[in-house]
Amino acid sequence: MSETFTSVSQEEAGLRERVRLSFDLDADICVIGAGLAGLSIALEAARLGASVAVLEGRHIGWNASGNQLGTVMPGFALPLTELIERIGFEDARELWTLSKEGAEFVRANATEENMPGIGPSDGVLEVSNVDGGDRLISRLQMLTEDFDTEVEGWQADRVRDVLKTDRYFHAVYYPKAFQVDGRKYVHGLAALARRAGARIFEDTPAVSIDHSGIRKRIVTPSARLRATHIVLAGNIHLGAPLKRLSETLLPVWRYAGVTAPLGERVHEIIAFKGSVMDSDGVDHFRIVDGDRLMWESPETTWAARPQRFAGAVRRRIGTIFPGLGNVEITDTFGGAIGQTVHGMPQIGQLRKGLWVASGFGRQGMNTSAMAGQMIARSILWGDERWRLFSPFELVWAGGATGRVAGQLVGVWGRASSAAAGSLARYRERARVKDREREARLAEANRAAGTGPRRPPPNGRPRPAAPVSRPEQPAAAAAEPAPHDHGAVNREKLRPKV
Repeated sequence: MSETFTSVSQEEAGLRERVRLSFDLDADICVIGAGLAGLSIALEAARLGASVAVLEGRHIGWNASGNQLGTVMPGFALPLTELIERIGFEDARELWTLSKEGAEFVRANATEENMPGIGPSDGVLEVSNVDGGDRLISRLQMLTEDFDTEVEGWQADRVRDVLKTDRYFHAVYYPKAFQVDGRKYVHGLAALARRAGARIFEDTPAVSIDHSGIRKRIVTPSARLRATHIVLAGNIHLGAPLKRLSETLLPVWRYAGVTAPLGERVHEIIAFKGSVMDSDGVDHFRIVDGDRLMWESPETTWAARPQRFAGAVRRRIGTIFPGLGNVEITDTFGGAIGQTVHGMPQIGQLRKGLWVASGFGRQGMNTSAMAGQMIARSILWGDERWRLFSPFELVWAGGATGRVAGQLVGVWGRASSAAAGSLARYRERARVKDREREARLAEANRAAGTGPRRPPPNGRPRPAAPVSRPEQPAAAAAEPAPHDHGAVNREKLRPKV
């Protein structure tokens, strides 16, 4: 096992150092949930001078926040065109700007000085499974001209120079997007929050919450806490006291695997140094620890042991990059994310002093960081930009029926993506065969001397060469053929001498 994953395991092994809340406490802000969103809120609020207490039912980053690939880029899970249709161009542009600020929040924190071994690296490539050049051009224009985002469009040839597979066509390259060690980042975030003055209590679930009155009350198994503001940042694991809020999220378990060292061949087949994700949200991968491939792909709406999906990850890698051969998966991990019905995160104030920051499934690390900044500044500075998320209300996700439907939609989506990709590759092969056939035909024509004539330089047609005809007897020439009525008419019109 690599140094990266060993160090994380050792950090998680020191669970005996967890601090539980065993005494009554007062704070300005109580954050429930020590994932990326909750810790970002705690860090920003503590930096702004508030007293902050974080309650975590298990341990820091135990779920999806500590089990992700660490890709940081602007945007949301909801496609930009749909976001504009939903809330209008101006509000969509402001939300996009906030998402970029969230990415910069991560970048500012994820330095070697703050988080030793975090390993930031630049560049994210979003590849397309289908040949959609027109859509690519339209999207590039929108991102660069309207949303002030630095992007590059890559043609299929350039994509295939760095990714040796015929599965991908065009791509959008984000040079300012980046990736970090996702597991180390969540623990580094907790360390920064503690350093700023926030108090984090693990193994301390919220048994009940009374959000009435100016001072809210939270009961834990061994103590009580009072706070002026409560922020619910526990996603689907908020528990019985907040069951109605949890039911607005569809739980989806996402799994990933890490291969054994692959040597130089992985760099020959995958020459891109940053993160790669496909436009359909099926695959997400990058090289880690020098020559190992970290790959996220399988997805379900029920919990299972991550080891169960090692075979699925291995087969998916073999499908996309057959040149890598039958790789060995030595490490697997996964976690449950909460997806909203409308595809946007849930950020804002539910009632006076009660805030929510959830629904970050498929949103990216930038959105949880954005929520941390926004909510802390809303509470302490009166920042009202959280109202931009007001159109995205809390919508029931359908319970057990919603899970079944979500699984079916996911299967259908992956099948549709595979079918569209197969059709795109078939059309590409057909175009190549047509070009080869035309080239062979043109070569055959040139060899036979019957190829098409080149137009003259001046663009004027050359006069046709005179056609020599065999000499005919005078009598035959004077007498028109019986069927040549034009010749008869010419004879009648000939003047007599």
